[in-house]
Amino acid sequence: MIRDRGIGSKLWRAAVWGVAILFVLNLLGVISAVVTNSFATRWLGTWLPVDWTTRWYFSAWREFQLTEVLLVTFQIVFLVTLLSGLIGITTAYALARRDFPGKRFAILLFLLPLLVPPLTYGIPLATLLYQVGLGGSFWGVVIINLVPSIPFVVLVMIPFIEQIDPRIEAAARVFGAGTTSLFTRILLPLLLPGMLAALLLVLVRTIAMFELTFLVAGPTSQTLVVSLYYAVFASGVRASQSIDAMAVVYMITTLFWLVLALRFVNPTQIVARAKQSQPAH
Repeated sequence: MIRDRGIGSKLWRAAVWGVAILFVLNLLGVISAVVTNSFATRWLGTWLPVDWTTRWYFSAWREFQLTEVLLVTFQIVFLVTLLSGLIGITTAYALARRDFPGKRFAILLFLLPLLVPPLTYGIPLATLLYQVGLGGSFWGVVIINLVPSIPFVVLVMIPFIEQIDPRIEAAARVFGAGTTSLFTRILLPLLLPGMLAALLLVLVRTIAMFELTFLVAGPTSQTLVVSLYYAVFASGVRASQSIDAMAVVYMITTLFWLVLALRFVNPTQIVARAKQSQPAH
């Protein structure tokens, strides 16, 4: 019996590793094909192109106006990250430090944008934004991206705030610390790792957010991922190498910020801190 369980465990482990390796190889294959094609001149039924060139990147930069697209993308991402931080951290502090009837229900209601598909609330919200004149505008894109970003900051920051002993803040108040001094000298150093983690992850999420941005983006308010979609599916004939070059620019942009975010946050850190903050029974 024990031997059979050992064999079953090994087979299960081998199957899991096999699926994981197959997934990684498939992902690497897709990425390699896109990157290779972005440098290819032409293909003649071979595994590799006949020759290599970088002209597709210059062509994509001019054809898709990537300078303007990247500028708009970074402006939207910066504003969404900044406003999400200001509103989300303040809200998380209030929820972590205050007890009131229906608090759990309020938190669940507040986090609904993270629990339901974006299109569920995205389409009605986009309709409302168009009705008030914000559809197709820069601020319309910012507002619709704030809906999932603020709850995400709240979800990440609550465990970080709860692990700070309230007696530290009370002692600072006793010694005459005001609200500004309390935040800048006491809370900010303690919360900085969590704040960096939350804001960098919001930044990556906003760059990669397609559904909500697509619903309200106009010709002058498209982020990079929406522009890539239009480059692929818009009418007209475009060289596949040029589109792949644009896709590589998008991948590099997202990957840069994702790697930066992972330098500040351990994927298991939030769960571990949340468990530590729970009272012992």
